[in-house]
Amino acid sequence: MRTYLTGQLDTRVQQSTGRAVNEWEHRLLGGGLPPPRSDADGDGGDGDGPETRFGAGQETGTLSAVYGSIGSGGGVLSKDLVGRNLSASAMSRLRDVPVDGQVHAVTLPHFGSYRVQAVKSRAGTVVAGLPTHEIEATVASLVGYESLLLLVGVSIAAGVGTVLVRRQLRPLRSVAETAHTVSTLPLSSGEIGTTVRVPDALTDERTEVGRVGAALNTMLAHVEHALDERHRSEQQVRQFVADASHELRTPLTTIHGYAELSRRTSPPDPEQLTRAMGKVEAEATRMSSLVEDLLLLARLDAGRPLARDTVDLTRLALEAVGDARVVGRDHRWRLDLPDEPVVAPGDEQRLHQVLTNLLNNARRHTPPGTSVTVGVAEDPDAHEVVLSVEDDGPGLPPQLDGTAFERFTRGDSARTRESGGAGLGLSLVQAISHAHGGRVSVDSAPGHTRFEVRLPAASGALAHR
Repeated sequence: MRTYLTGQLDTRVQQSTGRAVNEWEHRLLGGGLPPPRSDADGDGGDGDGPETRFGAGQETGTLSAVYGSIGSGGGVLSKDLVGRNLSASAMSRLRDVPVDGQVHAVTLPHFGSYRVQAVKSRAGTVVAGLPTHEIEATVASLVGYESLLLLVGVSIAAGVGTVLVRRQLRPLRSVAETAHTVSTLPLSSGEIGTTVRVPDALTDERTEVGRVGAALNTMLAHVEHALDERHRSEQQVRQFVADASHELRTPLTTIHGYAELSRRTSPPDPEQLTRAMGKVEAEATRMSSLVEDLLLLARLDAGRPLARDTVDLTRLALEAVGDARVVGRDHRWRLDLPDEPVVAPGDEQRLHQVLTNLLNNARRHTPPGTSVTVGVAEDPDAHEVVLSVEDDGPGLPPQLDGTAFERFTRGDSARTRESGGAGLGLSLVQAISHAHGGRVSVDSAPGHTRFEVRLPAASGALAHR
């Protein structure tokens, strides 16, 4: 704006210079009035008399001066068309203006800033100019208005931005309230169940708030699952301790009873003493077997490494079925083996225990005459070997659905001796399989039950015999 207004002012200065040249030539060469006198004292006082009247056709505030052989002088045209004489210092400053036909900016003492032009004429060097205070006032006003508008605009933008941001972030309050509600829940113990959730409307992952809400819901679900698993584990530990105590108490009570009976028999009866000691020995053996199973489970839970040898599973199946035929003569034992041996890396003793526990489980919980088939196979696609035990018995009781491999799980709710075992056989099968990097599953229905153990195959075992 300043450049634009200055350009306009320079055009007017050039026009004023032309009129000033005509006036000074008329005044000095045409026998007119002499030039106005300059103030010797430099105070810029106004002259008086007709000699100070000049500037016909000029704008108010026009500066006009001449430097010639006839005389020098100048003034500023006031509102009443009376020339205010220029001071000596102002005349001296104007004398330094280049005579190049260009408009220059000068600052005159007591008069302010001007845009002036100096030209040669018959009357001498003529300098004419116009004040720049209108430009300064206009630019200052423009800057003031712009500053005011900028301040108003920033204030409006800040207000609108605050409203919009608060409106857009309002859903975060619901997310924060959900997190705060969860933080006040008693999560240190007990069953947690399902806690609060961020509303579905705030879980749209296409938005930032939706992604936060969805992430919080996912985290809450994970925390709930972990806490439920912890609670379930605590319950299992409590049940495990109770079941182990019950199983150990029974043989201990028997041993204590027979020991007391043998001590109270008077006179001593050798036959009764022998029978009592035999019973004590049987219960001690049972208790020792239970303790060994518990110790093995504890070691497997602790991640104790097992032996890693190449085990011939075909030979293990043959030996396990041979042993089962001796103790279970009222069952029909069958083998389903490939033509070539099947091997897998692992602990031979523990894998033999897996097969033995599965066969004992089939023998104890199926009626006489049941057919039990032991199979060994390879699964080249999964790079696994498969051990299976199938029977055509009545199947697992409904209450064991999903819990068959838990510890101290037994088909009979009353812990009778007839069914045998303490309910650790299948849990040992699962623990040993997991320790070998495998898995175990069961598929049971009346007339068909299949336990399947899948183990990683030995490197190169499927290709090399």
